[in-house]
Amino acid sequence: MKKFKIALLVLLASLLIAPLAFAAQKVDVLFPDILGYKTLKCDLHMHTVFSDGEVWPTVRVDEAVREGLDAVAIADHIEYQPYKEDVPTNFNRSFEIAAEPAKEKGILLIKGAEITRDTPPGHFNAIFLNDVKPLDTNDHPDAVKAANDQNAFIFWNHPGWKPDKKGWFDIHTQLYENKWLHGIEVANGEDYYADAHKWCLEKTLTMLGNSDIHAPSLITETTPDNHRTMTLVFAKEKTPEALKEALAGGRTAVWCKNQLIGKEDFLDAIFKASVKVGDIQRKGRRTFNLEIVNNCALNIELQRLGDIGPAELLLPAMGTAVVQAKLPKGAKRLELSYVAQNLLIAPENGLPVKLSAPVQ
Repeated sequence: MKKFKIALLVLLASLLIAPLAFAAQKVDVLFPDILGYKTLKCDLHMHTVFSDGEVWPTVRVDEAVREGLDAVAIADHIEYQPYKEDVPTNFNRSFEIAAEPAKEKGILLIKGAEITRDTPPGHFNAIFLNDVKPLDTNDHPDAVKAANDQNAFIFWNHPGWKPDKKGWFDIHTQLYENKWLHGIEVANGEDYYADAHKWCLEKTLTMLGNSDIHAPSLITETTPDNHRTMTLVFAKEKTPEALKEALAGGRTAVWCKNQLIGKEDFLDAIFKASVKVGDIQRKGRRTFNLEIVNNCALNIELQRLGDIGPAELLLPAMGTAVVQAKLPKGAKRLELSYVAQNLLIAPENGLPVKLSAPVQ
């Protein structure tokens, strides 16, 4: 009986320790560096028990490590504090608790807060704050101004979460004309907002995609079909200053479900850095097999534009596709024209791409 108790204690200890060891394992989410910039994987909208989240701040750091993130912002609500009888209303405390663990584990932790109002105007995140407390004011423009006075980066959260109230209102025009609004979430969780995508393109606002996570993350393995919504930020280096400069410059793309959303030049650069044409083998007089390698974390879905190649083509994430195509008479190169349907350069508008290889 004594041996059984000892064995049971050892088993229980191993079960408790194993998740902690697993949480510390750094995972690589592979998107290429482009245009001379480092591609930082970021989630800039998360919650803890210091507002309406369900986890301690350090848990958000462990989740970030496990899911391959480079930078995160805890943006607890200022106005909405449902656990205030149990957790003190200290607007800076979640950042303070998570700061040292984040530093130890190589995660850039950005101080932020969510300014929470009914729609319109809606909810706004202010990040790169020095002190959250000055934003605790009744008037919404005053709160946004207080964030701008700290040279914060401010973005509009989930603009379509209330379908009966969605739209661009006068208050948004006021914030935009005052240069107090710098970006919009085009994706929040699993929701993509086509209107927000269009507004960002029209008004040169930065596109963001974030998890807005409240519950513990249940993702144990990041895959193309099961991953956190995140913002890819193209920064000069992995520092808070470079991250902020890149966000202010609009150098982002958004990974939401199985799609990338962003400006055409950034998505084109990601495609060209990720997709490589490999071996070409003759299978007949004018028929060839073409090997295409995809080195990024996205399953790329192609729809044919021309007459050569399969009508539809999937380039699996971190995998290889073999394509059979017939060479036009007299041609010296095999040229395939497609639209990458899940690389959205505008709502319902995929990225035009070409795949080519010389034929000997």
